[in-house]
Amino acid sequence: MKNKALEYHSSFPKGKTKIVPTKPTETSYDLSLAYSPGVAFPCLEIEKNPEMVYEYTNKGNLVGIISNGTAVLGLGNIGAAAGKPVMEGKAVLFKKFAGIDVFDIEVNETDPEKFIQIVKSLEPTFGGINLEDIRAPECFHIERTLDAQMAIPVFHDDQHGTAIICTAALLNSLELTGKKAQDLKVVINGAGAAAISIAEMLTRIGVDHDKIFMLDSKGVITDKRTGLHESKIPFMRQTNAVTLEEIFPGTDLFIGVSVANVVTPNMIKSMAKDPIVFALANPDPEIPYPDAKAVREDLIMATGRSDYPNQVNNVLGFPFIFRGAIDVRAKIVNMEMKLAAAYALAALTKEPVPLEVAEAYGLEHIEFNKDYIIPKPLDARVLYSVAPAVAEAAVKSGVSQIGYPGREEYQAILANIMAHQREKLVGSAT
Repeated sequence: MKNKALEYHSSFPKGKTKIVPTKPTETSYDLSLAYSPGVAFPCLEIEKNPEMVYEYTNKGNLVGIISNGTAVLGLGNIGAAAGKPVMEGKAVLFKKFAGIDVFDIEVNETDPEKFIQIVKSLEPTFGGINLEDIRAPECFHIERTLDAQMAIPVFHDDQHGTAIICTAALLNSLELTGKKAQDLKVVINGAGAAAISIAEMLTRIGVDHDKIFMLDSKGVITDKRTGLHESKIPFMRQTNAVTLEEIFPGTDLFIGVSVANVVTPNMIKSMAKDPIVFALANPDPEIPYPDAKAVREDLIMATGRSDYPNQVNNVLGFPFIFRGAIDVRAKIVNMEMKLAAAYALAALTKEPVPLEVAEAYGLEHIEFNKDYIIPKPLDARVLYSVAPAVAEAAVKSGVSQIGYPGREEYQAILANIMAHQREKLVGSAT
């Protein structure tokens, strides 16, 4: 795998992205329109009315993926340059799944205040900002500050992407088990960006905040702990349990955003009836899927892996969330928009799955059950479900800056965007 991956990235042209002109450049007249003297005319129009930047440039379909490389995947603080392959990879996903263009920007700056100023200064270029692979707790302050100071959506996917997909998966798990959100005992192993965002979203669908038990590297966050970061303080609990094993008995929902192999089969056995486990450490989950399923027939389980059912993959979220947000020029991605994405994913899962989606995964049939609680990443319908839901939530919550044409017309616009993209890809291949 290592050699194949290195060859994939180093073959000509190196990396995974390139810039392609979108207008004719075959004649000298074409070039005079593209650059001098013709380019002066749109410049002057934008000077008179800054909103015309969306008419005469690619700003309205351009997202900046910006990282300082302090928390890259499970690799940690490997630096901005070492994180660039990940940012390029994410750019590919934006383009493939939602037709969105991306510039990836890797910044050598770990000071949060300086990083904020760098990102803020880039606002004229982009229609939205995807913050990526920035360590906690700095990421919370960075996103909050940029949200308040910028008029384009800023979205830290490491926080919110996983939370949105988990929320969708939980909504469907509750339907399958008959459990009520407010009755759940929830254990979250991990207390970083994703964990905090997951907990917040779960409370928005009815989970009792006081029944969420969170663990960091030192164990259960209890009222006996001192020196906690402010992001962890709301999760201090009155309990004598210190370890993950001690807090596990009677748990209805376990969510792992931590490290591999910290959950044992006996711990799964100790869970409540019809347990739900989202073991999301990558590439190896908190407990191997076969080990967990072997001890509980009533278990619903999701992982971050594609070789087991119910893959919690952020690609089900960020391309379509940004698509809906930038198409109505949302100022921010608020909780209403995130919840709309989660509910749209949950609803789509219960619709009949096209045969071509099943075949893409080597299956003859896919239907809503314990092994299919969230859509498959290669299901093209996700775009037409999630992006409109997000756009409509932006309009309804008052953060959009332009009108929305209605769902049917917007879905036709999305189809045209993707058809145009396929034509361009075919043309470049030939």
